[in-house]
Amino acid sequence: MFADALRGAAARAQARLHAALAKVPQSSVAEAMRHALRGGKGLRGFLVIESARLHGVDADDAVFAAAAVEAVHAYSLVHDDLPCMDDDDLRRGQPTVHRAWDEATAVLAGDALQALAFQILAEEEDCPPDLRVALAASLARAAGAAGMVLGQAQDIAAETAPEPLTLAAITALQANKTGALIGWSCEAGAVLGRADPTAMRHFARALGLAFQIADDILDVEGDPERTGKRLRKDAAAGKATFVSLLGLEGAKARARDLVAEAEQALRPYGAAAETLREAARFVIARES
Repeated sequence: MFADALRGAAARAQARLHAALAKVPQSSVAEAMRHALRGGKGLRGFLVIESARLHGVDADDAVFAAAAVEAVHAYSLVHDDLPCMDDDDLRRGQPTVHRAWDEATAVLAGDALQALAFQILAEEEDCPPDLRVALAASLARAAGAAGMVLGQAQDIAAETAPEPLTLAAITALQANKTGALIGWSCEAGAVLGRADPTAMRHFARALGLAFQIADDILDVEGDPERTGKRLRKDAAAGKATFVSLLGLEGAKARARDLVAEAEQALRPYGAAAETLREAARFVIARES
């Protein structure tokens, strides 16, 4: 059930993104944007569509928001991979954008993907204007200097900090870097349904942290062929992670506890939220 829903949501979001890109003049930047959007699980778009379904909003009416957050996520990866940041050569099983083109093209492609996200939100005529404004404003907050970008800055600063980060500091960092967009994705459906997002906010907080702990575990145990990216880089850089601070088994136990918290947050939705419960379990069982 979950696997089919994830694939379906990813296909919907990709189709919406490529329809938007079809209107963009052909250039190396446009090609790099398409390259950056290939592959990936589409988890954030799935969370938008599934949270919308829980609040009585059809997937066709939520896909524009799913596409928008996937565009922001892709932009963040393009920039995160740059030599001035993580300096990665591989992403989603293919060369990173700055390797396939060059650094300038990667910067511009990332910029353009971010702009495309807000264009998609603003131009969705089937969505009432007040909801479009609410979604655009909240996505800007989640992606910006109080959210994802703040987390990226905290992560870069940690590389040269005199002491490794504490568990509390890493938790706060990841709540921004990874959790902010996951949080927006989970709450977007409630916004579209004009419903209280509190339960989805609690779900997202636990899910986002579990996702990052699972990433830290994959960096230690994962297979580069399956993950599609370079591994063991955190240990090589001497960075503190959930695994380095909690130990491998401790990190796995914490991730399981967070999944239980995420499932508990969905109690108000009853059986209708089973696909999201499966998503929470998937987050810590995934191999990529």
